[in-house]
Amino acid sequence: MILVSECLCGVPCRMDGKSKLVPEILKLVEEGRAVSVCPEVLGGLPTPRKPSERLENGRVVNCDGEDNTEAFVKGAQESLNICRSHDCTLAILKSKSPSCGKGIIHNGKFDGGLVEGNGILTELLLSEGIPVMTEQEYLKSISI
Repeated sequence: MILVSECLCGVPCRMDGKSKLVPEILKLVEEGRAVSVCPEVLGGLPTPRKPSERLENGRVVNCDGEDNTEAFVKGAQESLNICRSHDCTLAILKSKSPSCGKGIIHNGKFDGGLVEGNGILTELLLSEGIPVMTEQEYLKSISI
């Protein structure tokens, strides 16, 4: 089983109230090969919500400077619980997100800039030995 970001399945759970549908990822869920989660919603944050970014110190704040780290950590833990309960051996998560980003995330300055780093959920999954791919990495892997 694969854990996937819910926004990639067409669910409008992103901070802007929209989704980032990737039909090939939605197909995994429809075929029963994947389960979807939105760690930010699972952490208790509303949709829509103010944009959040991860700072160099690991904290997550929104554009007004409010610290949302606890909600992000709670959502990541809930997502890990779902991952475990479904025996997921891989995650395909939304790139650049403060929850789901892998390798590159927004820089915490709310200026569109990017930095090396992982989102809270990605970091947790990797620490548990669960491989993580971005949606772009997944699409490349199936087009080979």
